[in-house]
Amino acid sequence: MRRNRKPGRWLRMAALLALLLLLVAVILVAGAGPAHRMGLLDLSAAFDMLRNGAMLALAAAGLALITLASAVWRRQVIAGFISVAVLAGVAGLLAIPALHWHQARDVPPIHDITTDVDDPPAFRALVDEREAAPNAVEHPGERVADLQQDAYPDIQPLILDASLDAVREAAIAEVLAFGWELAEAGDTRIEATATTTWFGFKDDVVIRLQETDDGIRVDVRSASRVGRSDLGANAARIRDYLGALERGLESD
Repeated sequence: MRRNRKPGRWLRMAALLALLLLLVAVILVAGAGPAHRMGLLDLSAAFDMLRNGAMLALAAAGLALITLASAVWRRQVIAGFISVAVLAGVAGLLAIPALHWHQARDVPPIHDITTDVDDPPAFRALVDEREAAPNAVEHPGERVADLQQDAYPDIQPLILDASLDAVREAAIAEVLAFGWELAEAGDTRIEATATTTWFGFKDDVVIRLQETDDGIRVDVRSASRVGRSDLGANAARIRDYLGALERGLESD
């Protein structure tokens, strides 16, 4: 009887070990961003933590696969169930990094996006913060503008049929609704900082309002303080903001 039970016991132990590896991987992956956001780790160390968590998750998946195959062969239900749960957990854990990797392949390596590539809105209130960060205050120029237009042709100025005061009020309201930190709210320009949820990256936004014959032209520039590629985050931010602004004015 003991010989028959021994393989099942070892398989359960192997499955539990895979589960333990997965739990540690979850802690590393989930904790990398908050650790950096709270200042406990610099960006390089946080990325190392994230990478180690991913490698540990892959190790858990490998062990779970071997254990599952053996459990099926020996008809060990408990070990097989734990192994399947580990594999599902690994798939869920690595889904977000895999999505980011896929996005990095599909978007250009740029981090400064604007609706006006010929005359990008300039930062004024946030100059000191941007000068202290790795990425430049000034727009990177024509090469980046060309890459942006190829990748995000829909990022264009918004023309609104409303008064300047109404647009300005709505623009500020949407900045606050998005949870951005307001740095300046002038008559024709607004500056704010958006902070990403996971790693706490700072992306700066400047909004410029101009009166034209067709209405109020709204230009937006969103630029990351760190990183070569933003994985499309700044374009998505501009797109979401202008859409919300237009809907907000239409509902008034």
